[in-house]
Amino acid sequence: MRGGLAEEVAAGRRAAVSRAITLVESSRLEHRREARELVAALPAPDRPAVRVGISGVPGVGKSTFIETLGVRLTAAGHRVGVLAVDPSSRRTGGSVLGDKTRMPRLATDERAFVRASPSAGTLGGVARATSQAMLVLEAAAYDVVLIETVGVGQSETTVAGMVDTFLFLTLARTGDQLQGIKRGILELADVIAVNKADDVGGDDREGEARTAARELAGALRMVHGRDRAPAVVTCSGLTGAGVDDVWQRIEDHRVRLGADGLARKRSHQQLDFAWELVRDELEHRLRRSEPVRRVRAEVRERVLGGELTAVAAADLILAAYDGGGDSGQVAEVN
Repeated sequence: MRGGLAEEVAAGRRAAVSRAITLVESSRLEHRREARELVAALPAPDRPAVRVGISGVPGVGKSTFIETLGVRLTAAGHRVGVLAVDPSSRRTGGSVLGDKTRMPRLATDERAFVRASPSAGTLGGVARATSQAMLVLEAAAYDVVLIETVGVGQSETTVAGMVDTFLFLTLARTGDQLQGIKRGILELADVIAVNKADDVGGDDREGEARTAARELAGALRMVHGRDRAPAVVTCSGLTGAGVDDVWQRIEDHRVRLGADGLARKRSHQQLDFAWELVRDELEHRLRRSEPVRRVRAEVRERVLGGELTAVAAADLILAAYDGGGDSGQVAEVN
């Protein structure tokens, strides 16, 4: 059954690609098993796709930039897949999933595939679903895969660990060039672009962007050294100015990695991904465990009532999972 879906994906059928990504995103036990079978049956691409993670501060214009870049890439003959990792509510599991409306031109481009994916509230869920969705797109002959992340946070570290190049978009006037963003994001970035470098509305935003880029580049040279500092450029996702330069910097980064460096990077990513899958699977098994289900309500009541510390509660839940605990044991812990 999944072999047939894999063949349809390899033939580039959009409906099959959509079904396959839905399958690998599912958290249902039977779907997770089928997803593993599907991924194993997918053919390897003739050459590695270009994998780019794209993040930035809220309001930086990620979707506009991605659409402009994507349309230019498809016009140049590339097939572009976009995976937009949306924030999911931990309470309801719902997410925004609005990227097709924010990228109308790219979403209707026959050489592009845009998919908004809920993060499901866990980094493990992001790693499992997004990594496998990338494999689906690559098997369908999409040679550029762009992953738009939620925003500045832990999910960026997860996404940076599964792409070749990590692009960070920022703005002038935010103070990011000095201290306004977390140093960890700057350490992840391979290319940095100051977006909205245009004069829309009469403001000299282009000049401000150039100034911000110079200041940020100087700060990064102090942190990383001149030879290791990431490239800092300006662009406008709205007008398209500088977007080609951003893509050239991404290609330059891949050239610096070289074939051997890229292979090593992806090998390490596969090892990290294996451990992410282990953690994700263990969490699902914990949630499905009947002994854990039996103690959960009482543990909750006693923690909320101040009778159990978080450490004692965690020990009881783990003991139940290991098969040595039940609700009677909960009552014996002070």
